[in-house]
Amino acid sequence: MLENKVGIIFGVANKRSIAWACAQAAAANGAKMAFTYQGERLKENVEELAGTLEDSLVIPCDVTDQATVDAAFDAVAAKYGRLDFVIHSIAFAPKEALEGEFVTTTREAFRTALEISAFSLTQVALAASPLMTEGGSIVTMTYYGAEKVVPSYNVMGVAKAALEASTRYLAADLGKNNIRVNAISAGPINTLSARGVKNMGSLLGHVGEKAPLKRNVTQAEVGNTALFLVSDLSSGITGETIYVDCGYNIMGI
Repeated sequence: MLENKVGIIFGVANKRSIAWACAQAAAANGAKMAFTYQGERLKENVEELAGTLEDSLVIPCDVTDQATVDAAFDAVAAKYGRLDFVIHSIAFAPKEALEGEFVTTTREAFRTALEISAFSLTQVALAASPLMTEGGSIVTMTYYGAEKVVPSYNVMGVAKAALEASTRYLAADLGKNNIRVNAISAGPINTLSARGVKNMGSLLGHVGEKAPLKRNVTQAEVGNTALFLVSDLSSGITGETIYVDCGYNIMGI
């Protein structure tokens, strides 16, 4: 399905990361991939995981530093010569902004959350598009807290709302180059980043009980949806937010 396709994956932290599940699905279908890491703390984990895949590339990238973003895509161009897809699975807000009430969010926490969690998609799309000479697909990860209030999600919900709007605007801009941009709204998953949200265990229990499928979604299910979105099977889909949450979003009460 992805033979001779090249991708870049943002957001792998460990083997439980949604980004890694996306990479596994893509690799199983023939893709070659570059992986970014933010900071030396994550470098070893990413190198170990990427090392299990054929012809991979591991490069540092901090989206708050434009020079490292440019260098990452230069490295992809040097090794592969082109790019077919991007998986954007990065988000961050200071821990204190994910506790208490949203109204107490500081200016600095707001700026940080929006820059890393939302603006980075636009930043990455701009850098990736010149390498997508035969068209391409960009997929980002969002969450239901972008449209409904989820306790303690706070400023991250606002950032995800901005991310979803960015997905639509980028799809409109890049469509002329046959580059598609979509978002996956995954249900709660017990990843490293999710643990920063207060009461994550209670949220998982609630969603698992209320969702039509009576369970929580898995990383592999999100990865398979990403595979669909970066493949030609989804060639007519762009600007969309696709829910992969066992149906939780359709429920009223």
